[in-house]
Amino acid sequence: MGAIYLRDGDEFVAMHEAKYEAEVVLQGLLAEHPEILAGGESTAGWVLVRREAGIPDAAGTSSRWALDHLFLDPAGVPTLVEVKRSSDSRARREVVAQMLDYAANATAFWRVELLRSWFDDEARRAGSTGAEMLLATLGIEDEDVFWSTVQTNLAAERIRLVCRG
Repeated sequence: MGAIYLRDGDEFVAMHEAKYEAEVVLQGLLAEHPEILAGGESTAGWVLVRREAGIPDAAGTSSRWALDHLFLDPAGVPTLVEVKRSSDSRARREVVAQMLDYAANATAFWRVELLRSWFDDEARRAGSTGAEMLLATLGIEDEDVFWSTVQTNLAAERIRLVCRG
């Protein structure tokens, strides 16, 4: 089996697989580098909307669950990401049911205004504005059209679910 190497100047350093001590380590890396979610699919231009995105289970109620990450792609498709330690035996079965609960309730109870507010908060934390981040990361010039597309995708239940561990 081939190895993976990291080039450090003129030297190559062999990379070795290691488990994460805590989910929070992988969560932080995903928030900063969504491209590591790839799994054969391009994540070029994904933007983080929110970490620990609250999901209610009824209209007008507070959040019941917290999704690890919510991203948007250039087509305005929400991507729900949940991280589990690979040593967590629940990851194989329970996370599927958990993600289906998240998807059903997110598409039913999230409103685009909430997602836009979360995104604007995330942009401010990064020292930017939502409009600037959309332009720089996704090449989106008309943010109102983009958010209208996000709303359409939510209404059509057009979302992406990703679980990583």
